Amino acid sequence: MYLYKLEVELPDQLTYFVVIAETDEKAFEYVEPVAAKYYIATPEMKSVAIVEKKRMEKGTGYVIETGKI
Repeated sequence: MYLYKLEVELPDQLTYFVVIAETDEKAFEYVEPVAAKYYIATPEMKSVAIVEKKRMEKGTGYVIETGKI
C-alpha cells in the first residue's frame, strides 16, 4: 500500500488530496469519491496529478503548505 499526495486543480483553486491505494490507477479512482464526501457538490476537476508517493510504514506523512500569513 502507498500513501499518495495528489494535486487537484479546481476551477477556482488548487487543492491537495491524500489517499491510500495499492496502485497509481487506484489512487486516481479514489479522488472523485473523496471529493464527493468532502464537498457538498462534487466540483469540476480540471486536472489531477500525483505529487508524491510513499510506501506506507509507521511515521509516513506529508506536510501540506498553505499561503503565507
